[in-house]
Amino acid sequence: MTMFSNQIKPPQLESAVPVLLPHRRRRAYAILGLSLVCAAVMAFAITIGSVHIPFLTTVRVLLSRLPLVDITPTWPDTTETIILAMRLPRVILAGLVGAALSIAGATYQGLFRNPLADPYLIGVAQGAALGAVIGFLLTSHGQGIGSGIIPLLAFAGSVLSVAVVYLLARVGKTTPVTTLILAGVALGALWGSVVSYLIITSGTAMQGIIFWLMGSFSLSQWSEVRVVLPYVVVGVAVILLYSRSLN
Repeated sequence: MTMFSNQIKPPQLESAVPVLLPHRRRRAYAILGLSLVCAAVMAFAITIGSVHIPFLTTVRVLLSRLPLVDITPTWPDTTETIILAMRLPRVILAGLVGAALSIAGATYQGLFRNPLADPYLIGVAQGAALGAVIGFLLTSHGQGIGSGIIPLLAFAGSVLSVAVVYLLARVGKTTPVTTLILAGVALGALWGSVVSYLIITSGTAMQGIIFWLMGSFSLSQWSEVRVVLPYVVVGVAVILLYSRSLN
């Protein structure tokens, strides 16, 4: 009886193992392929600018900075300076921002069960814009505050917006998704009106505020990459850790 029972295998395990292995292998190949495409696109983006740099030259310069790679420089020092000191931090920072936005967007869509969900849904973007505008006005009026306060106030505004929306949407001990969305839309409209009023009454600072809100990577430096990288890594790690609960 024991020998007979040992020969019996659950049918679901027999059918599941052949399916899981190809699925994981395809996903690994897809991630590897997309990573290579991303690296190629980043290298191509570095070649674009007021000074054209050939694609192969860009690749050689980047590879020469890798350990255990010995490439004799055949390019001028100015080319290496343009690639490593000016364009590479700009491209990397743009990639970090894109990664943060994509993981945040996927989290929104999973949490609200809506493929069209975005940061404007619960007023996060409007709250961040309000905090940024307040920080910009403080720095432009000579309050002795550096421009580094602007991203901090933007983050504080987004967190405050989420907290207010969460408190407004609470019904007893539960937080219905529908009520959360309605509260977010209402609060987002309020924040948007306040931002518009502050921009209109900002006087000479209006153009600077609008350009700042639109965003730009043209003056990105390695120092900004070092500041942004830890926040993106920690944020992505936390979201992936709680991905099943958030979905």
